[in-house]
Amino acid sequence: MESTRNRNNPYGDDKVIAACCLFGMLDTTGKRIGGRDSIEAIANMHDRGNGLGGGFAIYGLYPDWPDHYAFHVMYTSQAGRKEVEATLRSNFHVAHGEEVPTRQAAVSNPPTVWRYFLQPEERALIGQSADDYVVERVMEINTGHRDAFVFSSGKNMGVFKGVGYPEDVADFFKLDDYRAYLWTAHGRFPTNTQAWWGGAHPFSILDWTVVHNGEISSYGINRRYLEMYGYHCTMHTDTEVIAYAVDLLARRHNLPLNLVCKVLSAPLWADIDRMEGEEQDLYRTLRQVYGSLLLNGPFTIIIAHQNEMIGLTDRIRLRPLTAATKGDVLFLSSEEAAIRLVSPELDKVWTPLGGEPVVGRVKSEAAVVAPTGQVLVA
Repeated sequence: MESTRNRNNPYGDDKVIAACCLFGMLDTTGKRIGGRDSIEAIANMHDRGNGLGGGFAIYGLYPDWPDHYAFHVMYTSQAGRKEVEATLRSNFHVAHGEEVPTRQAAVSNPPTVWRYFLQPEERALIGQSADDYVVERVMEINTGHRDAFVFSSGKNMGVFKGVGYPEDVADFFKLDDYRAYLWTAHGRFPTNTQAWWGGAHPFSILDWTVVHNGEISSYGINRRYLEMYGYHCTMHTDTEVIAYAVDLLARRHNLPLNLVCKVLSAPLWADIDRMEGEEQDLYRTLRQVYGSLLLNGPFTIIIAHQNEMIGLTDRIRLRPLTAATKGDVLFLSSEEAAIRLVSPELDKVWTPLGGEPVVGRVKSEAAVVAPTGQVLVA
């Protein structure tokens, strides 16, 4: 009888074919909710990971510091902390700094993690935007300090991640003590890259975060394109390029998010050839200008930033994504079972089409964009 291993891996090599797990939960009214549901939902997909990475992105986390950039920094030595804190003091007004509260949990070799609430010194900006200045400082620290790593740098949000199952990472960082209006979560099964604390998901720059299930085979060309704009890929994983690509396209180039999604998961040329007029001109231009940011390979991603959560798959949908709504809450997940665990009775459940984004927003007339194009008012 054929073994299970041979059925799952017929080539007999050492590569394990498996899957990561994703979960996102957004209250479109902006109400801050506890983390229990997100932690339980991602834990329900435990078997999609292997304990080599887990993490959460949380928005609305620091209401007492809404206008300060919240840096989360990993340290592997006391000397590294002293060097980075000296750098922060010379480049920012440091309003507050503290070690992130943790408890003993089943995680692997945790670093020391600190958070700082910062504002750039006006004299240092010299014509730059504060966001550009922060991105440059993050890149400098992550490329210039061996014993330190900035893994979260947005306002009123934070990333918490590490080596372990996501429920263990949540326990380690005491995430059940936090409240927020948007939670995303990830359980990792590393495909081609090493497991280390900085390389766990979510990946983040400013308030953009990305969790990813799949494999980005275009990583090399994506990375080279982003390096032309000053982004340095230091996390040893393919997913990192997605966070930087979103920051470049949406923040620096001011593309609306629906077009950002059409750059990352672009229509096939054959589909563009069937378009007409201005629509065809638009998509041809996007493919020509941003072709190096097209994500090749199978993927499902959840992108989040202030007041918004976006689910997106590759254009032929090689990785799963389920969307659902219940009242004012939008759910995105690798598996419907994880959603129904925390919300058994749902108003709507659907499978998004390949390459078609699902977008949830917090606003006065909150809306969810469904795959058919209709707007569901939450």
